[in-house]
Amino acid sequence: MTKKIRIIGFGVLAAVWLGLILGAWFGPTRELSESERRKLAQMPAFSAEDILSGKFMTHFEDFSLDQFPLRDSFRRLKALVHYRLLRQGDNNGIYVADGYAAKLEYPLNESSVTGALKKFDHIYETYLQGTDAHIYVSVVPDKGMYLAQQNGYPAMDYRQLFEKVKSGMDWAQFVDISDLLTGSDYYRTDTHWRQERLPGVARRLCTAMGADFFDEAFLTEETVARPFYGVYYGQAALPMEPETIRYLTNDEIEACTVYNYENGKTTSVYDMEKLESRDLYDIYLSGAAALLRITNPNGDADRELVVFRDSFGSSLIPLLLKDYGTVTVVDTRYIAADLLGQFLQFDNQDVLFLYSTLILNSSNVLK
Repeated sequence: MTKKIRIIGFGVLAAVWLGLILGAWFGPTRELSESERRKLAQMPAFSAEDILSGKFMTHFEDFSLDQFPLRDSFRRLKALVHYRLLRQGDNNGIYVADGYAAKLEYPLNESSVTGALKKFDHIYETYLQGTDAHIYVSVVPDKGMYLAQQNGYPAMDYRQLFEKVKSGMDWAQFVDISDLLTGSDYYRTDTHWRQERLPGVARRLCTAMGADFFDEAFLTEETVARPFYGVYYGQAALPMEPETIRYLTNDEIEACTVYNYENGKTTSVYDMEKLESRDLYDIYLSGAAALLRITNPNGDADRELVVFRDSFGSSLIPLLLKDYGTVTVVDTRYIAADLLGQFLQFDNQDVLFLYSTLILNSSNVLK
């Protein structure tokens, strides 16, 4: 009887394994992973050259891993085993603390911060030095500043990073916003901060720049109906509840137009076409873009703000518009600084450098 049970068990296991192999080989392939927000590897083309060089097998291995049947279910099972059974602190570099998923960002990469500062210096020396521009810099902390060390995870020295930026950009006024934030001001499943929690940050920055700001009493909070699953939801592969995207608006913000230099399109500040995109955060200023010009018909036509930013700026910049007739938004991850002279003439603008600790700690993404 025992031998028979073993044979049956082996047969079931072999059948399941064979089914998975056949599914991987002959089942439908997926182009995208919604949970991971990335393209999946496809079946490589056969060629004698690739087979002999070993390139085919390398690509085939990537294909088989990405297209494995029930891949998302196995990823979730693996994550649960890591967290719940093996009691490991993170999965794929993502940990969960107080219900918030965050990326391990440790240690402080001083050479990366130095590299970012050199790139900012180049912008200053090329375009801003000798002008009447009023220059400011502020660093957006990633949520690890409020979650990691407090929950027993390693954390970079954020204060050292702030001081390094402050001393390294002595030609700009440093505006500290870190004391205005807590872990709950960020999405639970995503990198970014929540716009509805940012009026205090906008107020401090506008006050530093001598600009008027939107009082919270004159902002209306709107809700996006579609559920939001942030980037860490897929990377952690853990069961987490979806979130809600909210945005703050009023008649003045709605009257603004956004021109995208890359595609020549003009949109509104909150781009509702992005409700169909994989990342709902893209409703803020239409997501990633190298160069934008926001026109505010109710602002001061003689005041212009230029913001050098990363993706955190997308949700904050709409709250900085009130006093400016024009706001130019530059993302140096997508446009080289040496090209800016073709689009911008610097004179007496307010100029804000607004970058997150995540970018400063991995500044190779900046052009």
